[in-house]
Amino acid sequence: MKVALFIPCFIEELRPAAGLATARLLDRLELDWRCPEGQTCCGQPAYNAGFAGEVLPAARHFLDIFGTAEAVVSPSGSCVAMVRRYATLPGLEEDERRAFAKLGRSCFELSDFLVSQLQRIDLGARFQGRAAFQDCCHSLRELGVSEQPRQLLAAVEGLELVDQPGLDCCGFGGTYAVKMPELSVAQADARLEALEDAGTDILIATDSSCLMHLETRARRLKVPFRGLHLAEILAGDES
Repeated sequence: MKVALFIPCFIEELRPAAGLATARLLDRLELDWRCPEGQTCCGQPAYNAGFAGEVLPAARHFLDIFGTAEAVVSPSGSCVAMVRRYATLPGLEEDERRAFAKLGRSCFELSDFLVSQLQRIDLGARFQGRAAFQDCCHSLRELGVSEQPRQLLAAVEGLELVDQPGLDCCGFGGTYAVKMPELSVAQADARLEALEDAGTDILIATDSSCLMHLETRARRLKVPFRGLHLAEILAGDES
């Protein structure tokens, strides 16, 4: 299977460690993969702000870059969810709609790809410590990805996983954090309190934006917090 690695702009600019860890993981699995040049934003910020029609140039460019890949893999559930929405954008020709629908079916969040497509769970990863895991909203609600990261983490040698399902959004939500900062901050505080109750300051997530939001709030509150992307754990980068 030929795999194209999609690195969202958020990871490239603000959390490159997650992208590099994903690349090392694909190498470890000996996959035939590449990271196409010319990648740009998937258009999610504009879509979430209510400008669905403005996403078309980004969507068409994405199709040009990734349209021939057998599988597109990304360490970001929210961006994968956006790609799967392309077929619903206004102003599409019917042939474009079919092409975007096909593209969406071949685009996967990292943990979903590993478990559902490759049937790989034990990746030989090691992590000594106690850490919590929480579902990220887009992965859970739009992609149905929940058990896959838990299965992968359960196979990590030395990791004591504290599962905290059912917790609400961390409070980031993209433009939500800008439009409703009071609610956003309150949700982040609740998540940090839940982490303290779990007896750890380490949180594993599948979306870097969630980790950044909580890291920022933890610094403001001067409370310990260490956010790790799932890829960093699975690549064996942390101990």
